[in-house]
Amino acid sequence: MASPSQLDTLIDLARRATDDCAKRLGAALKAVEDCRQKLQMLNDYRDDYARRFEASMAAGITPAAYRNFQAFMGKLESAILGQQEVLRHAERRAEQEKTAWQDSERKRMSYTTLNNRAQEAALKVEAKRDQKAMDEHAARQAYYKR
Repeated sequence: MASPSQLDTLIDLARRATDDCAKRLGAALKAVEDCRQKLQMLNDYRDDYARRFEASMAAGITPAAYRNFQAFMGKLESAILGQQEVLRHAERRAEQEKTAWQDSERKRMSYTTLNNRAQEAALKVEAKRDQKAMDEHAARQAYYKR
């Protein structure tokens, strides 16, 4: 079994790795949220633009204005599709970071468990040593009292 100082070193390294993974996970989750907000903004803008266009159609528009609307809506749809792909990529990355954090945390916890077991074993050995010393002392006391 590893010595306590070695286990302490492993626990410290694992804790640092877990902290780093947690920071990366936080950044990845923030990126996902930012992507969602941008996608929502694009969808809202598209819907608002379509409503405004429908209102202007009721008043009458030129064929050129209609073509411009169609072209702009195509670009908006393309931007929305692109943002959806960025969001999917960000979600995959966040899931990978979550898995890495879980693995790192599991490793840290296993080192901590090993350390606790080592401490418990050392306490048992010490308790046995103390008990043996007490028994020997009591036996000597009994021998000398005769």
